[in-house]
Amino acid sequence: MRKILLKVQFLGTNYCGWQYQEGLPTIQGELERAIFETTGEHVSCASSGRTDAGVHAIAMPVVFETNTRIISGNIYKAINAYLPTDIRVLSSMEVEGDFHPRFDCVGKTYAYHFYVSNIPLPYLSSTQAYIVPPFNFELARSVLPHFRGKHDWVGFASAKIEVSSTIRTIKRISLSRAGENQYCLRVSGDGFLYNMVRIIAGTIIEVGQGKINSADIPAIIASKDRSRAGKTAPAVGLVLESVDY
Repeated sequence: MRKILLKVQFLGTNYCGWQYQEGLPTIQGELERAIFETTGEHVSCASSGRTDAGVHAIAMPVVFETNTRIISGNIYKAINAYLPTDIRVLSSMEVEGDFHPRFDCVGKTYAYHFYVSNIPLPYLSSTQAYIVPPFNFELARSVLPHFRGKHDWVGFASAKIEVSSTIRTIKRISLSRAGENQYCLRVSGDGFLYNMVRIIAGTIIEVGQGKINSADIPAIIASKDRSRAGKTAPAVGLVLESVDY
């Protein structure tokens, strides 16, 4: 058996997230179906993490084991022939048998894209979250330093978390303009709790909207109280950009 590492890009709009669900469209389900069409083998794909419904990825690491004789560097081309156009494998390579895309991960970078408008804009709404004005960009950016560093992020996670520790370190966080009334929040860390990036994004956006006082952010983080943080920002704006090993 060989273990093959794929780098997968997808638009999550039409899917119920990464993880296979019987009778529902998922990224894992589509990949495993395409691999079966390619190799004739029923495989189980493992990824660097589970994305929610509507979340996108630029290069998600995915591994599976196979007996196929197809050259490892060409497997991605064969798999793409059986995938829908909103999922694409960018590359394929053989890795050591003990490699795991989740457990060997030492860091991830997510980007959260949103736009501010009086009405939802069809051209933007498939990949960016719609935010109602007002939005003060400089005010929102002023609270970013409070999110850097090592904290207990239990107050920025959904109730579904199933981990032994809720302490994570945010290494880098930035907010930039991405176009007229368009913005990108980029967050890099050693790991993230369930919905953590979307809750951080929602909190920072609410600061910019004047719904949360910027001076309260340190206390909100320290409180570890989910009810004090902002709303969970819509999934449509979230993109997994990269995973570090």
